[in-house]
Amino acid sequence: MTPSDHNPPADQGANGTDDDHRLAAQLARAAGKLLVDLRSRVGDPARRRAAGDREANDLILDRLRAARPDDAILSEEAPDDGLRMRADRVWIVDPLDGTREFGEADRTDWAVHVALAIGGRAVVGAVALPARELLLCSRPAPALPPRQPGKIRLLVSRTRPPALAARLAELIDGELVPMGSAGAKAMAVVLGDGDVYAHSGGQYQWDSAAPVAVARLAHQPPRRVAAALRRRRSLAPRPAYLPTRARRSCPVRTRPGAVRLTTQRWYTCGFPSLDAVGDTNGT
Repeated sequence: MTPSDHNPPADQGANGTDDDHRLAAQLARAAGKLLVDLRSRVGDPARRRAAGDREANDLILDRLRAARPDDAILSEEAPDDGLRMRADRVWIVDPLDGTREFGEADRTDWAVHVALAIGGRAVVGAVALPARELLLCSRPAPALPPRQPGKIRLLVSRTRPPALAARLAELIDGELVPMGSAGAKAMAVVLGDGDVYAHSGGQYQWDSAAPVAVARLAHQPPRRVAAALRRRRSLAPRPAYLPTRARRSCPVRTRPGAVRLTTQRWYTCGFPSLDAVGDTNGT
């Protein structure tokens, strides 16, 4: 970190300062390097997972508290002190998203999430994919590659795929692509490795805040997927779950039973349950 990163930002802009964006990227990158090293040293999967959650969390929170002592923090791996409920600036952290995959030596679908919400809106974010040596940030924003020809690729949880996803794939003539880590799936859309991240269960703020902040700046309307669903089911889309221009709230845990679509055009639309098929709480 540079010396300026250890001082609170003078400009508390609604979209975060350059230092905020830089700090998120530095923290995600540093935690990713720590996790890659730990993974090579610790052989037992259970010990590797536990150590990864703990050590990555300690690194991020220690540096974050030193750099932004006046900001609130919400982390999956730390007690919630409730200060975020009264704060305008809240850092939202998942130090190891995809802990299960991290414990498996041959898997790359795990991530580090660091985000900053200002005024209830995730505006700064960094998602590291350390096993792939990738870091995607809200500034500079990633550029979306052209969509590949062929069937629409729906990214779903590899361990808890929602039953609704198979029905959705049928409706839009798509194919399911199982993958771990919510962040890995969301970034797969941004990177062009998939077209839709569809899930019907709830998520926590640390699951989605950083991916949302990164992807918001690379979005276009999801014409292809939403139009396909409207043609086949005559369902009018409504904003749901991930922030769009119409929703200024930070992502929160949401009601099961509605499909969430994260597309390469990077809006999310919710649709009622299709044909009342079952639902799981997969991410």
